[in-house]
Amino acid sequence: MTLSALTILVLASIATVVLLLGLWAYATANRLDRLHVRSDLSWQALDASLARRAVVVRSIAASTSASDGRRLSALADRAERADRVHREGAENELSVALAGLDVERLRPQLVAELADAEARVLIARRFHNDAVRDTLALRTRRPVRWLHLGGTAPLPTYFEIAERAVGTVEKVGNVETRKPTPDRARTSARVVLLDDTGRVLLLRGHDPDRPDVRFWFTVGGAVEPGEDLRVAAVRELAEETGHGIAPEQLIGPVWRRVAVFPFNGEVLHSEELFFVLQTPAFEPGTDGFTELERRMDLELKWFDTDELRELVSAGEPLYPQDLPELLAEARRIAGTRQETPLRAIR
Repeated sequence: MTLSALTILVLASIATVVLLLGLWAYATANRLDRLHVRSDLSWQALDASLARRAVVVRSIAASTSASDGRRLSALADRAERADRVHREGAENELSVALAGLDVERLRPQLVAELADAEARVLIARRFHNDAVRDTLALRTRRPVRWLHLGGTAPLPTYFEIAERAVGTVEKVGNVETRKPTPDRARTSARVVLLDDTGRVLLLRGHDPDRPDVRFWFTVGGAVEPGEDLRVAAVRELAEETGHGIAPEQLIGPVWRRVAVFPFNGEVLHSEELFFVLQTPAFEPGTDGFTELERRMDLELKWFDTDELRELVSAGEPLYPQDLPELLAEARRIAGTRQETPLRAIR
């Protein structure tokens, strides 16, 4: 019995559809696996940040009055021992207690340690919730649910924690009101942009108020209020290079750098989070530069490792300072596309 040409065409079409569906399912399952790994790693980082805050709280408890110290220490112990289901409530109880703390009676070193610990918790929570959002967005799609591509892995959950209010107290008559302290801190989303040969793209510019001092730095800039960190990185990449990508192409953030420096007439307390992206080499465009970036007189150039080291040897300022040593790590991350725990750099 011979098959007709129409039958063969129909069977071939069905086989093609099945093959394409299988490839899509395989790619989606792999992506889901990476997202679950990212969620797990972000929770581990958040758990570590919360544990560090508990250690700082115990140090504060030892330097306060006996009753307040016992209460703070008990709350820190309870939060640290709580299981995942009850952790959020316990940590928020501790946050409420810290909100009522009179920091003016504490040693400056303890105040600084508490501020740093709470900032790390805030950052880690943001990363975790971003990872949870991305995982749930894919995991809850109907085709993914129908084909059970998520397997038996439990759905990740958001973690919300109250932030300690900061500010100054102003007294008018017998009424005290808390005035928020102007926040001069800035969060920046930065991209270590590699081409297919492993070179990194850097910008060179100057402070608009100090045109005589020029420095090299990675692509990226400030995160706007309410803006997602990845979205900010993609926006900055398009503005500064003309290269457009999807947010999910970015890997990370993998590094964190904190610096205090004067810029454009004010002192910035900058927290920089670095993503990694590898792409075929291209000629960067400058049409998207903002007014501030044009005042900085920016130029762009690709560098390999040897050229970076020569740059540093010549005394050219480069940020981050560790970039020549970090470039091999960035290439490895770009090659494997594996999420890595966030770590501090200079």
